[in-house]
Amino acid sequence: MSSTSLSLRVAIVGAGPAGIYAGNLLANAVAAREGSGTVEIDLFESLPAPYGLIRYGVAPDHPRIKGIVNSLHEMLDAFPDEDAARRTIRFIGNVEVGRDISLEELRERYHAVILATGAIRDAALDIPGVDLPGSYGAADFVAWFDGHPDVARTWPLEASSVAVIGNGNVALDVARVLAKHAVDLRTTEIPDNVLAGLESSAVTDVHVFGRRGPADIKFTPIELRELGEVNDVDIVLHDEDFDGVDPASATNNQLKVMLRTLNSWRDRPAGTASRRLHLHFWHAPVEIAGDGKVESIRFERTRTDAEGALVRTGEFRDYDVQAVYRAVGYYGTRVVDAPFDEARGVIPNEGGRVDGEPGLYATGWIKRGPVGLIGHTKSDALETITNLIADAEAGLLGAPTSEEDVLDVLDASGTEYTTWDGWLALDAHERALGESHVHTRERVKVVPREEQVSVSRDAQSESALVR
Repeated sequence: MSSTSLSLRVAIVGAGPAGIYAGNLLANAVAAREGSGTVEIDLFESLPAPYGLIRYGVAPDHPRIKGIVNSLHEMLDAFPDEDAARRTIRFIGNVEVGRDISLEELRERYHAVILATGAIRDAALDIPGVDLPGSYGAADFVAWFDGHPDVARTWPLEASSVAVIGNGNVALDVARVLAKHAVDLRTTEIPDNVLAGLESSAVTDVHVFGRRGPADIKFTPIELRELGEVNDVDIVLHDEDFDGVDPASATNNQLKVMLRTLNSWRDRPAGTASRRLHLHFWHAPVEIAGDGKVESIRFERTRTDAEGALVRTGEFRDYDVQAVYRAVGYYGTRVVDAPFDEARGVIPNEGGRVDGEPGLYATGWIKRGPVGLIGHTKSDALETITNLIADAEAGLLGAPTSEEDVLDVLDASGTEYTTWDGWLALDAHERALGESHVHTRERVKVVPREEQVSVSRDAQSESALVR
């Protein structure tokens, strides 16, 4: 452990798990040093509220997510009294870097800037008909049912038969929300406009398609198990998709559990539920067809060859559907004036150090691509912070060239930024809405951005200092 004195001022762009983990790890690392040291961290977020993908990218019926939110809250809310003088984190919301303040203005005021903007756009699916009305990106649908302030308040749910392309957790979230009866979501934090939309949904059949077989699913066991517990929804599987699939030969215990779960569903008697969720494997999407709107989707059957590579069989299957949801991955959210790899959708970097930009770092999905779970994000942030501190100790970080507080810059431009005090007020407001709701809930999300900002700023202290 180094005893060199260290004094840092760092900006983090993005207040989702990646940004919050990075800030907490940096604060802890400086506080644990033997020599004297201080760190001031400003955590910027384009939305008025923190938590990013946890608040706006996870289905509302996942109770375990509450535990992650609680952990992130504790990281931002307070530090032990004896460390308060050495560790300072401010949350600065409703500020988009590149619009309300430039990346260059940040770099003038901090020793280092960490980009943690994540990936919120859908990855492209290059097949004919993908742009037909009724073809949707899963990320857009997730943003709608999570009450993201920047998406439309309504969603077209006239389709009775729907295709979901993808074999990961996002595909399962989309399929489950589409298939689930709205009445079973009433106790969650789902926004009222979303609940009303789902209550009018015409869906009866949701088809989930994966390019590979059951042994290559990218779900997690808990996600899969939740699928089988949805009320008044039958799970439909097809024996031909399981030829040669043996749970005993699974490469890990998680996969073994999931294959056993799938097999148990195959053994269920035919159901009589009012809705059905069909799981299809060995299907590669070929074309979405329709006269002015989605009317069907074509797939080519696949298999693996002797080397395990995926190959197409020349056998095609058509399914009559009126909507298609593409859950084939996410694409990184670029920051104006920061380097960006268009092909991969990431900021080019080595261990979190942005290529050719001393003092600029990346962490999370914008660093490594949209793969892995929350735990991977924490270990990923540790690598970035370790390298940042090493660079600081080596004297590789230039000193800020401006002493002007960034809040003064935002005040001068009239930017209505939010703070941690503001978030606490918004959080309390949403919880109060939940308690008074006809269907008692933990919270009811406020959706309009202007309302979030109004509630937050009404409660903010003049100092806007957030621990």
